[in-house]
Amino acid sequence: MKLSQTESSMLAGKEGRATQKCMEILVALGEIYGADRLIPVSSAQVSGVSYKNLGDAGIEFLDELAVDGRARVKSTLNPAGMDLSSWKEQRINEEFARKQLEVIGAYTRLGLEPACTCTPYLAGNLPAFSEHIAWSESSAVVYANSVLGARTNREGGPSALAASLTGRTPYYGYHLDEGRTPTLRVEVSALLESPEDFSAMGYYVGKVARNGVPYFRGVESAGLEDLKTLSAALASSGGVAMFHMEGITPEANMAPKQSMDSLSFDSGDLRNARETLSDSGQPDFIAVGCPHCSLTELATIAQRLKGRTLKRELWVCCSRAVKELADKTGYSRTIEASGARLACDTCMVVAPIESMGFTVVATNSAKACHYLRNNGLRVRFLPLEKCLEEAM
Repeated sequence: MKLSQTESSMLAGKEGRATQKCMEILVALGEIYGADRLIPVSSAQVSGVSYKNLGDAGIEFLDELAVDGRARVKSTLNPAGMDLSSWKEQRINEEFARKQLEVIGAYTRLGLEPACTCTPYLAGNLPAFSEHIAWSESSAVVYANSVLGARTNREGGPSALAASLTGRTPYYGYHLDEGRTPTLRVEVSALLESPEDFSAMGYYVGKVARNGVPYFRGVESAGLEDLKTLSAALASSGGVAMFHMEGITPEANMAPKQSMDSLSFDSGDLRNARETLSDSGQPDFIAVGCPHCSLTELATIAQRLKGRTLKRELWVCCSRAVKELADKTGYSRTIEASGARLACDTCMVVAPIESMGFTVVATNSAKACHYLRNNGLRVRFLPLEKCLEEAM
């Protein structure tokens, strides 16, 4: 790899041990993936925030970096393992809470913003078209590449943190035009009527596409909520980091005309995908907001819950930035008056809900179904309205 004078200085340790360690990570990755150089990034988004996933070794690593390391670009965090303000109401045990706050403290000392969301583009970290970034939350990576037209590889937590502390990332993969070329044509004939339909389709297609780049044809319209849940599902069932959607996403006109593998997605496939995502059993916990809810989704939930009283525990997960907007519009007050919990900074996937006595979780997210099963829970994949009915 060819390094600039500044980058060579970083690698030699002249700008501190933390910066040197981060450069070592980036140079090693660049050599593995055949990058010829590093490029500047405008922002980073770092995963590995929940103490449930990070553990004591992770805290030790962060503390070591925080001695002399500081973020050089705008950098935000992925969800933590609890609501940082209301963890007691979530029944998080004190030992876990103490450790989680240590994690956040270390990241804050490093200069990262504790936004704690999987939708940074709804919380002030919104890159422009063609900007190079280093993001590690899988659903946000897909959304940034596909919907925003920014450029990022599917970073791991350490490499995204290294990019934050150096302002650099290796130049390979989805940073290059050739890395963004479609590999699988998806002919969609199923009628997609809700974000949950997009989620189910993403889960189905992700399994086939694996780490390729799907090119969707036949989708008549798609809003923000549809595209963010599609992004999450594609990234959870496969290794997808980008898709194109004809007439909708900004780089779909770059799709090559030559032949590629093709896949059809019809109403039967949609039905099968929904069934695959559901287990049997009566839900005892309901959670929505994976990825974190938008203000539009909170408005819908508030309308459905207005004047109602819940019988089962319901978490509505969102970023603190979106909650602050919901506070001003009155949506928060309406949702919480029903007995639902607006869970900020966290989500049902990274919070330790399996230790809270729940066994069956109802959710409208294919991504949540995938990871909750990995955590030993049974799941029911339901549309948002049905999830709210289960809670009521």
